[in-house]
Amino acid sequence: MSFRTPPPRMAFPPPYPQQPGAAAPLTDGQWHRLHPATPLLRGGLAFVVLVGIVINNGRDWLINAFLPGPHAHDPGDPVSYVVEHHAVGWILLGILLLVMVLVGLFWLSWRAHEFRVTGEVVEVRSGVLFRNHRKARLDRIQGINIVRPIFPRLFRTARLEISQAGNGATVRLEYLGSAAADDLRARLLALASGARADMPGGGRASAGFVQDRVNDFTLPELDPAAVRATRVVRVHQGRLIGSLVLSTTTIVLLVLVALIVFSVVATGRYFLVATLLPTVIGFGGYSVRKFTKFLQYTIAETPDGIRIGYGLISTMNETLPPGRIHAVSVTQPILWRPFGWWDVRINRAAHTREGRQNQQVSSLVLPVGSAADVRAVLEIILPELVGATVAGPGASFDAMRAGSAEAVSVIDASLATTGDVGGFTRSPGRGAWLRPLSWRRNGYRQVPGAVVLRLGAIWRSLVLVPLPRVQSLHVAQGPVHRLLRLAEVHVHTVHGPVDARIGALDAADAMRLWTDTEALAIEAAAADRTQRWREHEADPEQRAVADRWPAAPERRPVADDWSNVPEPRAPGAPPRATAGPLTTALVPPQPDRSGGAS
Repeated sequence: MSFRTPPPRMAFPPPYPQQPGAAAPLTDGQWHRLHPATPLLRGGLAFVVLVGIVINNGRDWLINAFLPGPHAHDPGDPVSYVVEHHAVGWILLGILLLVMVLVGLFWLSWRAHEFRVTGEVVEVRSGVLFRNHRKARLDRIQGINIVRPIFPRLFRTARLEISQAGNGATVRLEYLGSAAADDLRARLLALASGARADMPGGGRASAGFVQDRVNDFTLPELDPAAVRATRVVRVHQGRLIGSLVLSTTTIVLLVLVALIVFSVVATGRYFLVATLLPTVIGFGGYSVRKFTKFLQYTIAETPDGIRIGYGLISTMNETLPPGRIHAVSVTQPILWRPFGWWDVRINRAAHTREGRQNQQVSSLVLPVGSAADVRAVLEIILPELVGATVAGPGASFDAMRAGSAEAVSVIDASLATTGDVGGFTRSPGRGAWLRPLSWRRNGYRQVPGAVVLRLGAIWRSLVLVPLPRVQSLHVAQGPVHRLLRLAEVHVHTVHGPVDARIGALDAADAMRLWTDTEALAIEAAAADRTQRWREHEADPEQRAVADRWPAAPERRPVADDWSNVPEPRAPGAPPRATAGPLTTALVPPQPDRSGGAS
């Protein structure tokens, strides 16, 4: 028996209203190629290096050709050897053939690299000898990034990255035209959100070739008017410089410098100063890279999700759809306390290919800000995550914001509180044996749609975990905890810099946190609809058209006998019963002999 695959589902049911955006033909379900300059942008650097090697070896002959007078030649110079043996023509012919082969290989690679966008997935296939075919489901998109490195910006191109959960799961389209990348991202997010197909064309109007090049390097990465932003938070540059000066990196650098200077004075061995220069260069380079990365840093609230833009030389703007944030932490290092500065970090399901350090940076939503900035950022990232749990998935955005207002207010009012202030259940007095400095601040509280943990006395932090994103709960009680009648609770989310763990709680309070969060998380997960966050905006006619279209193309077997082939389900008919239904539930806590539960 063989199978015949039907044509892929279109991005929207026909007739599809063509939009003036640059990516309008890219979402028609057909295969498309990348920007024609892609071979140069991906392999051109190696070609430039080869040309540099040739020029470096022939620099003496170039100087002799333009400067008069006698000149001595290095007998070991390969260019001198070629000239003396009258092989210049053969070498030039070989270089020409090599360039032709490289151009041909780049062209074949470009021809074999294609992508298409259907109503359910983004597919990319590449490779000449070894074929590679990757798919990214639209309803599993964790974020869409547009990266503009310095060299591709000269050609007005950009790299589009579709982030998904899992290591190495990111699908990259490098490179697309800059306007096409912006518009394609908007259309992908609209398809993933379930919104209707009345999207405006993306990108700015052209102002001429020269002016467009200037705008690419001078305009901020985030244009609030272009992305229909309703709220924008910017990072103050002076505050960013201050945060770098008062960072842990600076403290470590100063300690190392002091130790080296003390060693030189105590031992008289001045060669130890030589170890100071690489240290200063390394830490200085890290600080400069971080500063340039977070310049023009903006966080905006858009219909497509949270838009984050940053960068100076190489720019990047990232869009996080609603519901993709699994935990939020607001942290204050001790050196920032006199200035009232905080940072905001999140846990995401997407993993970057560049390593753990870049993943930590990509999880930094607010590098540094005041308490007012923290509140504004929380009002951007929480409404469709926490508010949807309270107001319902089909509620208006204002209702969602009202539903998340209590969680935002609790965090805003609890940044520097201790004890029972704010309705927190804190550690008992005997918890001071395990938390001698922070037991008065250590506590938790339930808010509509989330659970909040208040931690730390020197490095203060508040952790918020949305109830629909709770993966599991764990209660632990070791021998010391058991002796003091204390317990530790860990709220599991996806891996990231935010660790939702609180210890030194009274054992009864820990079990109460366990059972309350369990019940609320099950209820919130059942009502969560953030995978299709704008589906309720579609008008009844659009929904009726979507209902008539299958969610995915069915594969019908091609056989001689069709008697055993089931008929396709009619539109509106209930789904067929399946054998062995799978049901899941959280197991209630079962205390063991040691008095703990997990």
